[in-house]
Amino acid sequence: MECELIKQGFEQGSCQVFDFKEGKWRKACETTLRYKDGIPYRLINAIFLSRPEHYLSIYQSGCNLSCKKCHSWHFTQNAVGDWMSPYDVAKEVEKYLSDYEITFVPREHATSWHAHELCNSCGSCVMSGKRSKRCPGVLDVDKIELSPQGWGPARNIVAFTGGDLACQPDFYVKSAELIKELNEMVWVLFETNGYGLTPGNLDLFEEAGIDSFWLDIKAFDEETHRKLTGVSNSRILKLPAEIKARGFVLEVLSLYIPGWVETDQIAKIAAELASVDAGIPFTILAFFPEYRMRDVPSPTMWQMMDAYNAAKDAGLRKIRLGNVHLFVNTREEYEVLEKMAGK
Repeated sequence: MECELIKQGFEQGSCQVFDFKEGKWRKACETTLRYKDGIPYRLINAIFLSRPEHYLSIYQSGCNLSCKKCHSWHFTQNAVGDWMSPYDVAKEVEKYLSDYEITFVPREHATSWHAHELCNSCGSCVMSGKRSKRCPGVLDVDKIELSPQGWGPARNIVAFTGGDLACQPDFYVKSAELIKELNEMVWVLFETNGYGLTPGNLDLFEEAGIDSFWLDIKAFDEETHRKLTGVSNSRILKLPAEIKARGFVLEVLSLYIPGWVETDQIAKIAAELASVDAGIPFTILAFFPEYRMRDVPSPTMWQMMDAYNAAKDAGLRKIRLGNVHLFVNTREEYEVLEKMAGK
């Protein structure tokens, strides 16, 4: 299969995926994407209502980057799963809409970031009949559903996550079109590394009805980004402006990786975002040792707070810290964190 990025004049991704049938590494688009009678099929590892995002997540096998710190490498760097067409995806979405009591949110909340404003997934209201002290208190109990990852609402959002082949847009374009035919009020979210979001592909996604992107900016420094992922980030850093200009909803994630991506880079990423729109939601996620970076520790609470304050000083208004359990070890530390960064 010809590389769509090369056809559009861009550098090919670092997209080697292990093919168990062949017993070797192959290009992701040749291993986890195929066509039958003109219909695109993707290898899908799982589909379920995810927490704490509170939306239907479609976990894809195969990716156009080979990140050393990949937290989903079991299925993104290996070709595993079931072949599904956009029509199969639409059937899963239809089942989701019928199986759960859907909580409808506005399009501007078609993000992971806004999920915590509805529910913290503790399940206290269902299991004990009492809301927890930290409950947002905005949902009725009948809106709280049990999923494989715990309690919470089922929002009117469908997300493509896991592996990312945005460089091959056909599957996503057709899936989005079919989802919108089911219900125009179901928002389509793409969790992406951004490498496949060329101007041409963004235009296709806009026409198809994709609503939002959760952009993972893995580093500000180009050399660091290439060491982490195998590719340059020169186009990725320009994406927030291009995404917002087309009317998509945008949120951004960056991982704090000690010794790799620390406060200095996170501050620069935040400044880039603030120059586009200070209201872009920004999540600073704590790294945990995984895949080819098992010798790198998680950040400390003070490192995370330093990054939080730097992002705030850069002008961003919506910042949250993720994977709190990795850097907060006591009730006292949690109270300090809450006092400094809020709930």
